[in-house]
Amino acid sequence: MSRWAKSLADARPTAYWLDDPGRPEPRPALTGAETCDLLVVGGGYSGLWTALIAKERDPDRDVVLVEGREVGWAASGRNGGFCAASLTHGLANGLARWPDEIHRLERLGARNLDAIEETVARHAIDCAFERTGELDVATEPYQARELRDWYREIDRRGLADGVDLLDTDAVRAQVDSPTFLAGLWDRRGVAMLHPAKLAWGLKRACLDLGVRVYEHTPALTLRPYGAGMSVRTPYGQIRTRTAALGTNVFPSLVKRARLYTVPVYDYALMTEPLTDGQLASVGWRNRQGLGDSANRFHYFRLTADQRILWGGYDAVYPYGGRVRAEYDDRPQTYAKLADHFFTCFPQLEGVRFTHAWGGAIDTCSRFSAFYGTAHRGRVAYAAGFTGLGVGATRFGAEVMLDLLAGERTERTELEMVRRKPLPFPPEPFAWTGIALTKWSLAHADTHEGHRNLWLRTMDRLGLGFDS
Repeated sequence: MSRWAKSLADARPTAYWLDDPGRPEPRPALTGAETCDLLVVGGGYSGLWTALIAKERDPDRDVVLVEGREVGWAASGRNGGFCAASLTHGLANGLARWPDEIHRLERLGARNLDAIEETVARHAIDCAFERTGELDVATEPYQARELRDWYREIDRRGLADGVDLLDTDAVRAQVDSPTFLAGLWDRRGVAMLHPAKLAWGLKRACLDLGVRVYEHTPALTLRPYGAGMSVRTPYGQIRTRTAALGTNVFPSLVKRARLYTVPVYDYALMTEPLTDGQLASVGWRNRQGLGDSANRFHYFRLTADQRILWGGYDAVYPYGGRVRAEYDDRPQTYAKLADHFFTCFPQLEGVRFTHAWGGAIDTCSRFSAFYGTAHRGRVAYAAGFTGLGVGATRFGAEVMLDLLAGERTERTELEMVRRKPLPFPPEPFAWTGIALTKWSLAHADTHEGHRNLWLRTMDRLGLGFDS
């Protein structure tokens, strides 16, 4: 029996974070009619932050939040728990797309992460928040050269504050893997947390401030009604002055917004708790999150109970962009991930995985969120976070509330807020283009990062992806 097969023998096909005895009971579904000042659709991070900040800005505002299933059950409860300051899906993506605004974007992102930390403390949200930073590690010589070149570039631009370049010995002194050749440690720009507990804590904070939360209440239609909007649910109806849509990977109630996102499925494993000896063999005294520098990258981190989450690599786009529960489980990807885990940490041979799961991420062609309004400014939406939404969704909530208020703010003046990405083409062109891009990225990983003609063309069109 192969090492990965044995390690996966007892893995439960469910998200570790959601498999928690402290998971709160869902709120009752809406039955009958409701009215409110602001309706928030979606009980993930986008919706929760929007509802919470709306009440903090104006305690008298009447806010209702509806969620199709349970708060935090989708991407917000299935991710790796990396809460990044970046609003642009990493500094490289932001610098390539908005070089003239990058210093402002970085400042706003840092302020947003500080606000998340402050909110967690103020509302006593027990989500294992740790401001440990993140290590980007090179596992091939060309990646080590690229990390050194990138560090020199961001240092020249005045963007390297709090970032350390580590050679082989230094990076392995932090986390010991024979595959690590170099690293960049962003000391302040990323926090680790328990993602489901953050969602549940935000739900409690919303309820404490008077938000009315209805779970198992999908929003089916959105239509104008007088000076406001009307939303129909299976057993009721809500009339509202304004609405904020935080549905992300699920089809938007604003149909034209659906053209800008596609679902991509991501997968992860969780180990059993490590013994003291196993943990000592790896090091990891500073508990940073880690990601490797390949295009088909892995992300990994420690949990509060000394497990290792190991995820990434495969990014699976289902033909037609369908979001289905059957795609949440993919044994062939779990096998790859387990094999890669033991290549990275051979000293942990024999460790077993207790959980294996997947879920859909909403991505757009520029790999960071976009924003918009509809119905004469009475509806706002944000989507396209592409896997870095744990932190950026709070910023997106503030943007949506600014847009609904009709306010010109530092946020709404940003080019990334004012302009949208290119939409995806219809099938079969979307599937073909995504498949060709994935093949090209995998080819680059095995050819010292060389980007072929397809990737270079995508780069010129502003569609390039390199992390």
